[in-house]
Amino acid sequence: MAIQLSTAVRNARLNAIEATVGPSGKVKILSGSMPANCAASDTGTVLSTIDLPADWMQDAAGGAKTMSGTWKDNSADASGTASYYRVYAADGTTCHLQGSVTATGGGGDMTVDNVVFAVTQEFSITSFSLNDNNA
Repeated sequence: MAIQLSTAVRNARLNAIEATVGPSGKVKILSGSMPANCAASDTGTVLSTIDLPADWMQDAAGGAKTMSGTWKDNSADASGTASYYRVYAADGTTCHLQGSVTATGGGGDMTVDNVVFAVTQEFSITSFSLNDNNA
């Protein structure tokens, strides 16, 4: 039998993620293969590092939490094809989340307006959410 959690508990778990990462975290967009877990070192090339807004996620509701504010880089750091992201604490070294990156509509854990980056290219993260759906 599967454990079922109330919406309030699911929301609290999601809100704890943002609290653990802390305000003003960073998101790195990288090329290459995603590491096995957040404790492993980055792989591939860092295409962009974005400073997240102080309150970077909306409060969880209905077991879901979505990005808050604008997540944008005015000038990409390197050229390459984005394949995964990592969310770090403000120190830029403590990884707390990672997942796939695709273009908008591509079904990735995070979507961007274009996965093929050129140095100095401007780009935006168009969608990012966390879900706790009792599955």
